[in-house]
Amino acid sequence: MSLKLNAGDQFPSVRLDIGESDSLTIPDDNSSPYTIVLFYRGHW
Repeated sequence: MSLKLNAGDQFPSVRLDIGESDSLTIPDDNSSPYTIVLFYRGHW
């Protein structure tokens, strides 16, 4: 199990596939100092 983040910790770099050929890397692709990341699986 990974370690949990504490207040003020640096968010690790995470690459997300968001389409057929597109991706988003958090926090590198974000220009805002504040970000909320919500992972929603939904119903399959």
